[in-house]
Amino acid sequence: MEACDVRQVLFLRPRRYPFGAWPWRAAGYLVSGVVAGALVCAALLVLLVASLLLVGVPLLLFGGIALGGAERLRLRLVDRRPAADPHRVPAEPGLGAWARTRAGERATWRELAYALLLATVLWVLDALVLAVAAGVPGALLATPVLLAADGHETKVLKTVLVTSYPPALAAAALGALLLVALAYPLGLYAAGRAALTRALIAPRERDGLGEVIASRARLVDAFEAERRRIERDLHDGAQHRLVALSMTLGLARLDAPPDGPLAERLAQAQEEAGQVLAELRELIHGIHPQVLADYGLGPALADAADRTAVPVDRELDGLPRLPAAVESAAYFTGREALANVDRHSGAARARLTGRHDGRVLVLTVEDDGRGGADPARGSGLTGLADRLAVLDGTLTITSPPGGPTVLRVEIPCRVSSASSSPRTASSSAKG
Repeated sequence: MEACDVRQVLFLRPRRYPFGAWPWRAAGYLVSGVVAGALVCAALLVLLVASLLLVGVPLLLFGGIALGGAERLRLRLVDRRPAADPHRVPAEPGLGAWARTRAGERATWRELAYALLLATVLWVLDALVLAVAAGVPGALLATPVLLAADGHETKVLKTVLVTSYPPALAAAALGALLLVALAYPLGLYAAGRAALTRALIAPRERDGLGEVIASRARLVDAFEAERRRIERDLHDGAQHRLVALSMTLGLARLDAPPDGPLAERLAQAQEEAGQVLAELRELIHGIHPQVLADYGLGPALADAADRTAVPVDRELDGLPRLPAAVESAAYFTGREALANVDRHSGAARARLTGRHDGRVLVLTVEDDGRGGADPARGSGLTGLADRLAVLDGTLTITSPPGGPTVLRVEIPCRVSSASSSPRTASSSAKG
C-alpha cells in the first residue's frame, strides 16, 4: 500500500521513515508555513490599519480566499490527497456576482479564520517546533565545524564549552541521533498541522456534498421550468384546439337534421369534447395553477381550500411573493395535505394557516379527523418531503389515534417587503 501522507508513512513504515523524503517534506512544509505566516501577519497589520478607513475590509475578506488557494497547494508537501476548492461557481458572470457569491459562502469565512489563525498562532508554533526538531540537532552537528572555524573553542547550544575535537565529534554524533529521533515528532506535528489546515480550507464533506446540493437545486429549477412549459403548451395548444373542435361540432349540429342519427352522434361527440376539455383544464390547473403564477401562494392555497369538500378555515393574510420553487413546493404540499383530509381523515372541519416572518415560511394544515396518519403507508407526501429537503425545508406530521392531525411545513427563505403579493387571501371560513 502506497502512503499518501506523512501520517500514513509514520505508522506504516516507521523504520524507513527517517531515511526517506517525508521528513524533509514535513520540514519544508513547516518552513514555508513560517514564511507564509510572517508575511500574512505583516499584511494583516496593514489591512487592519486600512480597515479603519473601510478600504481594507474587502481586501481582508477576499485576501483569505487567495491564501486558501495557496495553502491547498502547499498541503501537497505532506498530503498527496487532492484538496478540492470548496467555493461554488457563481450563477452569473461578472465581478459583482463573484463577490456576492464569495461573501455568502461559509468557505470564505473559514479561510479568513484560517488566515487570522496562521498570522497569530500557527506560524509561531511552526517556528518553535522547527527550532527544537531541527535547530538543536543542527547546532550539535555543527560543533566540529564551529570549533575548526574558531581554532580554539566553541560553545554547544551556548551552554557547554568545547575546546577539543573528541567532545566536538561526540556532540555531532548526538546531533545525528537527535535528528533521526526528532524526525518522528516533527512528522506528527506536520501531519496534525496539515489536518487542521484541511479541515478549515478544504473540508472533506464539502468536496461532493456542496455540488450535490447545488445540482439538486438546479434539478428543482429545471423541473419547475419544464412544468410551466407543459402547462403553457397545453393551455395555448391542446385546450384551444379542443375549444375549436367543440365549436365546430356545435355548428355541424345546426346543419344536421334535428331528429336524425347524425345530430345525435354529433351531440355525443360535442359532449365528449366538453368532458375532455374540462378534464384538460383540471389537469392544467394541477400542473401549475395560473393563480399561483399570477397572484402568489396565498390566493393559490385559498383556491385549493375552496375546492376541498371538507370546510376549511384559512389564515393566509400577508403572505409575500416568494421564490418560484418555494411557492410551488409549499402549494403542492398544502394541496396534497388538503386532498388527504378529504380522502382519509373523516374530518368535519380543517384549518389552513400560512405565515412568513421574514426568514421562514411556515404552513400548517390541521384537521379534526380520526388521526393515525402514517406517511410511510403512502400518503403522497413522502416525495414532497424530499422536494422540500432540497430547499432546506422540513415536513412534520403529528397524528395520534383519535386526532387531531397536524401537518407543518417550514421552508427558510428571505424576501423583501417590496415583493409582497398585490393580492392576499383574507381569512375566511368555508361552511
